[in-house]
Amino acid sequence: MNSITSIFKTAFSTPEIRNKILFTALIFLVFRIFAHVPVAGVNVAQLKSLFAQNQFLGLLDIFSGGTLANFSIMALGLNPYINASIILQLLMMVMPKLEELQKEGESGRRKINQYTRMLTVPLAVLQSIGMYALLRSQSIIITLSPVQVIVFILTMTAGTMLLVWLGELITERGVGNGISLLIFAGIVGRLPIALTQTASTASTQSVVSYLTFGVLGLIVVISIIIINEATRQITVYYARRSRGNNIASGSDTTHLPLRLNQAGVIPIIFAVSLVLLPSVVGNYLLTSKNAALYAIGTNLTQWFSTTSISYNVIYFLLVLAFTFFYTAVVFNPKKIAEEMQKAGGFIPGVRPGKPTSQYLNYIMTRITLVGAVFLGIIAVFPTVVSSATGISTLTLGGTGILIVVSVVLDTYKSIEANLVMRNYEGFLER
Repeated sequence: MNSITSIFKTAFSTPEIRNKILFTALIFLVFRIFAHVPVAGVNVAQLKSLFAQNQFLGLLDIFSGGTLANFSIMALGLNPYINASIILQLLMMVMPKLEELQKEGESGRRKINQYTRMLTVPLAVLQSIGMYALLRSQSIIITLSPVQVIVFILTMTAGTMLLVWLGELITERGVGNGISLLIFAGIVGRLPIALTQTASTASTQSVVSYLTFGVLGLIVVISIIIINEATRQITVYYARRSRGNNIASGSDTTHLPLRLNQAGVIPIIFAVSLVLLPSVVGNYLLTSKNAALYAIGTNLTQWFSTTSISYNVIYFLLVLAFTFFYTAVVFNPKKIAEEMQKAGGFIPGVRPGKPTSQYLNYIMTRITLVGAVFLGIIAVFPTVVSSATGISTLTLGGTGILIVVSVVLDTYKSIEANLVMRNYEGFLER
């Protein structure tokens, strides 16, 4: 605790890092202001009533930070951007040119980010059209002229792109990952509403239920911290190490840390973005006068209800799949093995080159399975808690807690890394 306090004191006493923290806080303020700017033509009171009665829509509202229930210009949130990122990550697996861009370093990353933003625009337009059709079918939105519909779609698309821009500003000039921090800000911003709703139903719940909820929440937080910080240390020996202009003889020992949760919170965000789509489609089809489409809509809303077994099973499997997929993207055992071989390093009992790559892949697959199962359990945790305690208003659940805790840990590490870098630069200047 003392080390954490001292790091934050040092950060605020350092002008460069203090400015980054204050800039991030300013972007949070701008985000929360825009989150309360409603889109014209929407009956907000009726919309909030609908969200209060529908657990699925309440979950969507949590991930939008309350912008959906207010139906602000940022009502779509970052979902189009996240879906665009998923599509591009999948395309990298089949398109060699995109894979080459990823290997080009900073310039390649910028081009991929540009492609992601370009793809976000049509996805945001499609989701805006779907949102308009859904709200129109529920009589929540008034009848609009064609020009007003176009303005409605453009406004929501512009809101999403503004949110993406704010996230990138945080990444460039603030601390931590901007997109993750905005999702974090949205979830934390939604907490007072969830707590208010819980307090309003306090008389109908037993004290035991709230104590159970609190204990489970504490266990989840501790488990997330343990899993996020857990690493498998691979011993690596170096036959020779270069130090300046000299090459030291003898051997040197170091460790290659492999994180248990290499993918972080990304699989949860990706999975929840996909698993919620069938319910959106199903709710839209329920407005159809065609019997076949209406039947499909009914089945989709039943199968993908947040309390159904099928929804939670598919959600769990998606988290597993995205954990392995994203780990494969960010962790390249072949490249690590090649770099170790060039530096004269080897793992005891494993030959350099391809055998080292196979060994690292084997170890990473085993520890990723543990991390993936943990993330899957966290993903379906809200349903378990709701069934155990009977408290349905605190739908934040394990998913939101995972995002909040992971983002806090990553931001803390980012501040710590900035301090280390500044001290290192100051040492070099001497």
